[in-house]
Amino acid sequence: MSPARPALVGLVLAALAAAAGVAGRARAAEVPDDVLVVGQSAEPASLDPGVTTATNDARILVNLYDGLVRTKPGSLEIEPALAESWSLSEDGRRYTFRLRAGVRFHDGSPLDARAVTFTFGRLLDPAHPAAATGPFPLAFLFRAVERVEALDPRTVRFTLRQPFAPFLANLATPTGLIVPPGAVMARGKDFGRNPVGTGPFRFEAWQSSRKVTLARNPDYWGGPAASRLVIFRPLADPNTRATEMLAGDVDVAAEMPPDALALFRHRAGFSVAEAVGPHLWYLILNMRAGPLRDRRVREAVNWAIDRRALAEHVLQGTAVPARGIIAPAFAGTYDPDLAGYGHDPARARALLREAGAEGARLTLLVAEGGSGMLDPVAMGTAIQADLARVGLDVRLVTYEWNAYLARVNRGLGEDADMADMAEMAWMTNDPDQLPSLALASDALPGKGGFNAGGYANPDLDRLLDEARRSTDPARRRDLDRAAERLVVADAPFAVVVHGKQAAVVREAVRGFALDPTFTARLAGVRKRDGP
Repeated sequence: MSPARPALVGLVLAALAAAAGVAGRARAAEVPDDVLVVGQSAEPASLDPGVTTATNDARILVNLYDGLVRTKPGSLEIEPALAESWSLSEDGRRYTFRLRAGVRFHDGSPLDARAVTFTFGRLLDPAHPAAATGPFPLAFLFRAVERVEALDPRTVRFTLRQPFAPFLANLATPTGLIVPPGAVMARGKDFGRNPVGTGPFRFEAWQSSRKVTLARNPDYWGGPAASRLVIFRPLADPNTRATEMLAGDVDVAAEMPPDALALFRHRAGFSVAEAVGPHLWYLILNMRAGPLRDRRVREAVNWAIDRRALAEHVLQGTAVPARGIIAPAFAGTYDPDLAGYGHDPARARALLREAGAEGARLTLLVAEGGSGMLDPVAMGTAIQADLARVGLDVRLVTYEWNAYLARVNRGLGEDADMADMAEMAWMTNDPDQLPSLALASDALPGKGGFNAGGYANPDLDRLLDEARRSTDPARRRDLDRAAERLVVADAPFAVVVHGKQAAVVREAVRGFALDPTFTARLAGVRKRDGP
């Protein structure tokens, strides 16, 4: 794999920088000091936290809504949010939360225990009055919940079917954000275009393909936000994001591709914010139909991919090669001794000969951009070349991000529309969340999960179930590592890299920090000259 492409794009971006230099100095003042503009790689699909799955959406949601708990800034540790405290029963099955007093949604309705029971009732009960506002693709996170009860206006109890170690971590995800019953019932499926939360910013407007505007919530329980407005702009083309930054029309550019980062690292007036996170970029492999049903072919795909060249050249050091499904960010669970798959084309060719799959034709679904997808077209092209070198004929099929999610999330299929492989990225806040949602036998599309490749292994199901019920951290670590070793051996995925987060920030911006969850809380972010 050659580093020539990044160098070429770098020259293009340098030319853009030179062209935008004077204009940028002249136009930067056009964005008021009390307005923060964030450039993203895609428009949100929905601003209903129960409906969406994408990080672009979540980056907006965490500024509109609150959950009962959240992760502490800069870590995956849990801290109070709408719940000021909680307790856990001795048997590990009952969590009782005490809500903050006096919190109101942006429409003036109270944040009370009824709102909490409503939020989770619509996710989990098909007969709930608001069930039709779904579907809720990540309701799967709360499958351990047996019932949710309002004990009094400020006290709510969750009873689990069995102890479930990731429960608090799952509550801290965007799916756990609390919604107001009245607004959801009044707006129905349109709630996602007219969201109401309790967060530091309230929804003001959504102009399709142009921007989503949030306004400061003066009554926020955590104190008023620093910026009067936050504007999220969908800028799918990376060159456009770079140009807009240089011209002064964007203050923070999230998910900036590696090619652009080198330009901004050394350019006056900008900084690059970076952070590691629990991220995995991988290929879903079709276990139901086509050549990849044969494990030898799946192994060949894994051995053929030059992960180090992808990380160092295509992604220019903004990722590290992956050996398994658990990211290094999970320091207590990550296994540094796991070997994984190296780059061994000769071994890949031998496996293909053994399987009788030399020259096999494969279809790879590729996203144009999107949440956590790094540089997906360039990565897909490089992987296509790696697989061609071992004798596989790979055709790329590219989709816009939201169309891509819709295609992949219905499964890779077994009919004429079948795909053999699909790119995917996950950011999780729990080490066994990804396999539970994307590899467990009961996580098939249409059944509440994202197992698009159709993998099924009762041994993996048993390990995941035991890990999620374990209250012993050491035992849970061992079970998660055993599950990871099984996945690596079976190869239902081709794990590729763990991404490092990066965003370009204008010099005037103060208080911006990337979060390990790949979201960005903006309540404390302001411009140097702002109020």
